[in-house]
Amino acid sequence: MSYVDNVISEIKKSSPAQVEFHQAATEVLNSLRPLLQKEPKYEKNKILERLVEPERQITFRVAWIDDKGEIQVNRGYRVQFNSAIGPYKGGLRLHPSVTTGTIKFLGFEQIFKNSLTGLAIGGAKGGAKFDPKGKSDNEIMRFCQAFMTELFRHVGPTVDVPAGDIGVGGREIGYMYGQYKRLTTSHDGVLTGKGINYGGSLARTEATGYGLVYFAEEMMNDRGNSLAGKICAVSGAGNVAIYTVDKLQQIGAKPVTVSDSRGMIHHAAGIDLAALRQTKEVERASLTRYLELCPDAKYIPVSEYPKGRNMVWSVPCFAAFPAATQNELNAADAAELLKNGCQCVSEGANMPSTLEAVDLILKAKIAFGPAKAANAGGVSTSQLEMAQNASMQQWSFEEVDQKLRGIMSGIFRNANETAKEFGEAGNLVLGANIAGFRKVADTMISLGVY
Repeated sequence: MSYVDNVISEIKKSSPAQVEFHQAATEVLNSLRPLLQKEPKYEKNKILERLVEPERQITFRVAWIDDKGEIQVNRGYRVQFNSAIGPYKGGLRLHPSVTTGTIKFLGFEQIFKNSLTGLAIGGAKGGAKFDPKGKSDNEIMRFCQAFMTELFRHVGPTVDVPAGDIGVGGREIGYMYGQYKRLTTSHDGVLTGKGINYGGSLARTEATGYGLVYFAEEMMNDRGNSLAGKICAVSGAGNVAIYTVDKLQQIGAKPVTVSDSRGMIHHAAGIDLAALRQTKEVERASLTRYLELCPDAKYIPVSEYPKGRNMVWSVPCFAAFPAATQNELNAADAAELLKNGCQCVSEGANMPSTLEAVDLILKAKIAFGPAKAANAGGVSTSQLEMAQNASMQQWSFEEVDQKLRGIMSGIFRNANETAKEFGEAGNLVLGANIAGFRKVADTMISLGVY
């Protein structure tokens, strides 16, 4: 059994039932095979064994009182995976699907994503199995305060700096930061995604979606093409999807789909950004509300999706942007995209494509931007927020956006050149994984055994 195969086997034994973590680790480790054959120092120093084991896993009880006066109990998580190149950095997810395996896969991916940015940040992730939907503002506040009452002792501006993720936006970050200040009497950059009035960064809200499009444009430009004038399919209707739609429209592309957990919108005339923001950011409503605002659009409920499929990927498009959640694009979806002539897939969510889907897309030789590279704009701008907090400054939107564009361009070049170095031109999965891994692994060797 090879070194990689042995480590993958041990992961499955030591972390049983953590399917998402197994998937993420398998994808990364398999793509590292050419580097490991070329550089025996990584096996000699047992880097893979050290890398797949988090430096620290924290679970804790979150007890809070709902509006009926009843006590509710949830489990909170923070997995601090790797701090070789900087303080732990990664979001907090509040969603009923959250498990240990979910948090570990997200934290593991974050190591390489953060490494690719070129910034001094390590990898972590956290959250809770908690559904914000249907909760009042007061219930959300009480939950967030209870969550931070435990988490605060494990984080700090040079130790671990959480951010938002699914279910955690500006409202939740504000409640958590308020509790952190109450407990520590400290005003520092311990969370990113904060409000502009208390240390947040301009362009942070837009960053993941904007960065996703910047990365896709880099892939297209490298192939002598562009997204301008092209039809695009976007999944999701949260922060990433909304600002992917926004930036696509800014560059002259035509996004025609968005989706949520209940169904999807296909708006052949092009998504109405104002209606989408009203629906999701202001009213926090289902996409059926978008249909009321834009009656020329078409709404398709999940119950009408083909079995085992995501209907979004049946809409003919030049470029696809899966920006909802993990494993939303499977092999059948990928086959449908390819059949309809899709030339670009850029991942906005974390691990939104199954291993089988990625394999089909790579074999088709179309442009494919893996999440750890393509959606790194959010964490990059979070680090820029940390820099502004440390220097007690606030940069302009244009300055942050310019830095973001430069970072995304640098990530593409690094991944693209690394893929070419190993004889796999165009394979940005291999290029991103090797480039991200090499920086972290070499640093771990330099720091000795710890």
